[in-house]
Amino acid sequence: MIASGFSKTVDLIHRSLDVSALRGSVIANNIANVEVPNFKRQEVNFESELKRALDSENARPVVEHKMTDSRHISNYNPKDYREVQPRRVMDYLSTVKNNGNNVDADQEIQLWVQNQMMYSLMANSAAFHFNQVNNAIRG
Repeated sequence: MIASGFSKTVDLIHRSLDVSALRGSVIANNIANVEVPNFKRQEVNFESELKRALDSENARPVVEHKMTDSRHISNYNPKDYREVQPRRVMDYLSTVKNNGNNVDADQEIQLWVQNQMMYSLMANSAAFHFNQVNNAIRG
């Protein structure tokens, strides 16, 4: 039980680091195209879908349908968190400038700093978890 909890935690941290790296790349692309006419900024969606998948693991219905045939539809279909993938989404709804570009450099830099802080937090969390295992092995 402890090993499976540890591996799930490490897997979630690893996935968060990957998403943070992708998000940094998307933000850098947005900043690089701040003056390009009609450029639409992108963002990465991941955390909300991951939360839904994690919540679905524990959201068993009060009454679960009994399936007596493979064609029956179950009322409990938990989503595996490992299947959740980050999505790049274009922002077509907002326009910041008259040339159709919707990149706000100040906002993107703020998002970049926030993303860097999240990456650092996740890297420190991974190091902490592995140090705990190392201490347990030594101790």
